[in-house]
Amino acid sequence: MLLNIFFSTDNIQAKTFSIDDIEISTPFEMNFDKNEIIDDGFIKAFEQLIKLVTQTKDQKRLRKISLSRIKGMIETFSIKEEKFVDEIYYLKLNVSFNKKKIFRLLESRNIFPSIPIKKNIFLIPIILDEKKDEILIFSESHLFNSWNSNTKNYHLLNYILPTEDLEDFNLIKLNSKNLENYDFKEIIEKYDLKNYIITIVFKNDDEIRVLNKINFNDKIDLKNLKFQNLRLGNNKEIEEFTENLKTMYENHWKSKNEINTSVKLSLTVSIDNNDAFKISLFEEILSNIDLIYDFYIFKFDNKKNIYKIVFNGSPNYFLKIMKNENYEFDTQNKIWNLK
Repeated sequence: MLLNIFFSTDNIQAKTFSIDDIEISTPFEMNFDKNEIIDDGFIKAFEQLIKLVTQTKDQKRLRKISLSRIKGMIETFSIKEEKFVDEIYYLKLNVSFNKKKIFRLLESRNIFPSIPIKKNIFLIPIILDEKKDEILIFSESHLFNSWNSNTKNYHLLNYILPTEDLEDFNLIKLNSKNLENYDFKEIIEKYDLKNYIITIVFKNDDEIRVLNKINFNDKIDLKNLKFQNLRLGNNKEIEEFTENLKTMYENHWKSKNEINTSVKLSLTVSIDNNDAFKISLFEEILSNIDLIYDFYIFKFDNKKNIYKIVFNGSPNYFLKIMKNENYEFDTQNKIWNLK
């Protein structure tokens, strides 16, 4: 029998990280135990969550978290689907984890989590064979063809590849001698995506050099990588190569969205309590802001609710986030009043 601290629900609470469609399967045998399979699902869901909110360098430090501690961080779970097929039991779970407890775990390991923001990224992958003086792009390239063939559930970046446009091909060909300095502006502007990655693979004898021009939030970063004895025509090796590049891009994106949980700013704000819907909407907005570590009603009277808000950032950044949600405050006094 499952411990009664868990219950099945489709109404996933606020202030949680939700990991959906966790699939588990096992042969149906005499010692079949459904609870053990659900426990395996909890572990798998936790591992996926950690891959979503931490960089690769930190994930190995979280591999030995006990099942009991994982269960203690689960807010709710639901069995989405279960079935028996050819003596195999299949289970699909949705699991939600308490954000505050996850952040406390990461903080205890001195790990800064990242806000798991999914993002569409325009990607132009190019292979330049310097020995043959040959450019491979679009469907001529193994890198292009294999890029979106092995997408993981924990990947935050969704790659939009260019269409096979003859004009684009000619532009790249025209600038083949100066690809490192070419800005690709004419091609990028066609796709109406502000975030992009230009991946240029320079192939020369046994060495592969990769120049990555990564533009996230209007800031361009250059990343240079080198690989030895990589066969770009080998399916297995190109798959590993692609996964290495994706991992680097995922880590770079997470670094842009890190939360410094060691910074805990305490704010006091008040809101008129004569409109229940307005209060409910305000609390929902607070619940969905990842940088808000906690909030609660500090005190209230017949006119106002006064909230304590613990925020992982500066006062100005809090005001900026809330302004984006159409909330502004009078900050003249110690207690900020919602306008």
